[in-house]
Amino acid sequence: MARYTDASCKLCRREGEKLFLKGERCYTNKCAVSRRAYAPGQHGQNKKKLSEYGIQLREKQKARRFYGVLESQFRKYFEIAATKRGITGETLLQILESRMDNVIYRLGLAASRPEARQLVRHGHFLVNGHRVDIPSYLVKVGDVIAVSDKSKNSPKLKAISEMAGGKVPKWLEYDRDNLTGKVVAVPAREDIDLPIREHLIVELYSK
Repeated sequence: MARYTDASCKLCRREGEKLFLKGERCYTNKCAVSRRAYAPGQHGQNKKKLSEYGIQLREKQKARRFYGVLESQFRKYFEIAATKRGITGETLLQILESRMDNVIYRLGLAASRPEARQLVRHGHFLVNGHRVDIPSYLVKVGDVIAVSDKSKNSPKLKAISEMAGGKVPKWLEYDRDNLTGKVVAVPAREDIDLPIREHLIVELYSK
């Protein structure tokens, strides 16, 4: 499957804000957005007034990059959200939050979503006792996510797990002693702390 492999910091600079793709680095003065608060490229410092379409497109791109999702998959999530009852934009964010890699990040078992994606691919986690190595796997209410027994001995996982559970959202629970997390509810909009204006994404796809 295709995957963005260029510098992550370019994505943040393109959107003009931190997407927290590099973990702890994003909180230091080494952050590219802090050092060069303009878009990458030869004409990055030339500010242009965006059209209505341009504003909607940038919001969609920003959401995609927060969650590390390609266009085809993002559109698929939107189509699923559009068929469900409720507010389409909020449902779309709920689907994105339910991705396995995002849940691992939200539990604090990874410093960033890209790191969480890598850890999931390497098979470090179980869902309801079964190994899941697909970052796009969608968890459901009641699912229990655990660090596999083999991975508990990993120095990296040990270091991460000791720091985990600090700011877990209300729709998740984390058991530090057993290194497990549980999905206790569908994430509410107020639980999703990302600066995304989802109504602009709905307007874009509704054209």
